[in-house]
Amino acid sequence: MASNGNVTFTSVSLRIPDAGDANPLPPVQAALAQPYRIGTGVPAQLREATEYGRVANIYPYSVQSGYSRELHTRDVPAVVLENKYLRAVVLPTMGGHLWELFHKPSGKHLLHTGDTVQFANLALRNCWFAGGIEWNIGTRGHSPSTCQTLHTAIVELPDGRNVLRMWEFERLHEVVFQVELWLPEDSEVLLSAVRIQNPNGHNVPMYWWSNAAVPQTASTRVIAPAVEAYSSDYSTDIKRVTPTKMDFGDATWPQNSPHAADYFFDIAPGRRHWITAVDHDGDGLAMLSTGRLRGKKLFVWGQGSGGQRWQEWLSPSGGQYAEIQAGLAQTQFEHLSLPAHSSWSWVEAFGNAALESVPAHSADWNQAVEHASARLETLMPSASMEAALAQAEAGFDTAPTHMLLRGNAWGALERERRAEASGGRAWVNESGTPFGDVDADDEAAPWLQLLRSSREVASPELDAHEPRFTGAASFVCGSDWEELLLAEGSAEAMFHVAIIRHARQELDTTVQINSAVQIHSAVQAYGAALELKELSRRSQALALRGRGVALLSLAAQDPEGSAAAERIAEGVAQLEAACTVEPENASLLVEAMTLSIRHLRPEVALALSERAPSDLSGTGRPKFLQALALARLGQAAKAAQILRDGVQIPDLREGEDAISELWEEVCPQETVPAEYRFAMQ
Repeated sequence: MASNGNVTFTSVSLRIPDAGDANPLPPVQAALAQPYRIGTGVPAQLREATEYGRVANIYPYSVQSGYSRELHTRDVPAVVLENKYLRAVVLPTMGGHLWELFHKPSGKHLLHTGDTVQFANLALRNCWFAGGIEWNIGTRGHSPSTCQTLHTAIVELPDGRNVLRMWEFERLHEVVFQVELWLPEDSEVLLSAVRIQNPNGHNVPMYWWSNAAVPQTASTRVIAPAVEAYSSDYSTDIKRVTPTKMDFGDATWPQNSPHAADYFFDIAPGRRHWITAVDHDGDGLAMLSTGRLRGKKLFVWGQGSGGQRWQEWLSPSGGQYAEIQAGLAQTQFEHLSLPAHSSWSWVEAFGNAALESVPAHSADWNQAVEHASARLETLMPSASMEAALAQAEAGFDTAPTHMLLRGNAWGALERERRAEASGGRAWVNESGTPFGDVDADDEAAPWLQLLRSSREVASPELDAHEPRFTGAASFVCGSDWEELLLAEGSAEAMFHVAIIRHARQELDTTVQINSAVQIHSAVQAYGAALELKELSRRSQALALRGRGVALLSLAAQDPEGSAAAERIAEGVAQLEAACTVEPENASLLVEAMTLSIRHLRPEVALALSERAPSDLSGTGRPKFLQALALARLGQAAKAAQILRDGVQIPDLREGEDAISELWEEVCPQETVPAEYRFAMQ
């Protein structure tokens, strides 16, 4: 246990599943579809902003889908910040979540939390868990870093503060972010400061939302200083609404909402930016921010069977919760443009709103807002927030005093990559956020080796007998990496060239031709790698898979074309071949079965299931896909029996209602069991 003032590095005991191995399949498909449409009352500026900054996939990140739902008690590294008012617990190995915020005078937990972490498929990289406050950066969705270890340190600043600092390199937009937390001795609020640095010579689309899960009871009321909001209920268009006057009643009482919904409060210019969720006593989390964080949002799961099931799925022992959130843009449909060679920073404050119960729960919305505004100005004055921001900015580059944990090595590799670039490329000042070196066992190590082997002039650190690039289980993107791999020319190098090209998907229909060209090029590169016959067994399976997926994508882009049927047949055959090469690869089996069924080849999916090892085919999603294939082959009774015997898919996707839909198809006279109801509408 290490301690600096009121900041202590320790551990907490949690019930948590095994995270498992990362999915070995590179996420090359255009898979990040947006679950909304723009409707009435939405300004043209916001409408246009929804198209800026969208990404097709999470490449070069890997997918985190190897977890189960079996819980084990483990000690998890934690940092505790504590004074006489608050006790905050942070989990740096789990995305830096602020897991617990306990208000001592009232004896209340301000965040939805507990002793259980249950992984589920809600994040950009799949793996996510409910509870606490999370820091979301990159693009719409739960952050790529939400279930990974961040670089973590305690920093003793010249102004006397002891700060918990966490940082990482964000690979989608190649920026560096840092989150700092501190709790002054006499403060009723925990303070956080965030800085995002863009070292690139071009503007980058930027997204940030701090998401807080808060306990939800029948008396919970959410208040923000706005009359109207932009709303999405995951089934109808985004539209402008008055949350207190919905068809079903007042949506600022989460208990009233019949289904899952978002409400992005339209806070007028000049008003302070805050949101709070309070209980029957007026106690509850208050989130205040400096002006950079314009957006304030309420999310509810709703009282329908699907929303209730999702809460049970995510928090089996934690009760109901809602989320209040704060973000850079007005809504989560937008990205903002972070200028080249610049940074953005802001401060947030988290504490007990401690409102008076009667005005906080008043039917007069203006009364509730004005009361909360006055109380929160007392809790943390606007001037004090601005002073805290200036204080934080002055210390951002102060070197860490005590390193606690090391994150991944991608930031260190990026530093080396930029140094190797012709003429050098700008990078951040690492004095406050050091990324260290790439170690031999880091997943970035093969790529550092490729950089070093490309040097024309030997350097003292380069061993003349050091092997050249021999393959990697991780992925990179960018034309410079592609050039290095092409120069290498080996089978493993050509395999990664194919992956890089395949991942360049286009969302804009006006440039779909560019996407088709990239996919054609990927098909050729996969073929070239396979022809060299020097790939490892894993790479051979993934090259066959990549070629198959690419052919199916080309068929989908031109479904009426003369080559579509041939591409589908060949694509499915390539997936079959991949499963033959690596039959124990569960991710490969799931994808091959899914795409076979989607392309009207259920007999192939069933054959794959029958040939797969029983420990794969008889559980989870493969078991469900077996039932789906049987249904598509007209064998409804066999499919129904599988569902009656019980199917549980650990990585069921948010909004995915496939089990319920299949039940209704093969058991039409029977009510869908509660455990299969995941519909959000």
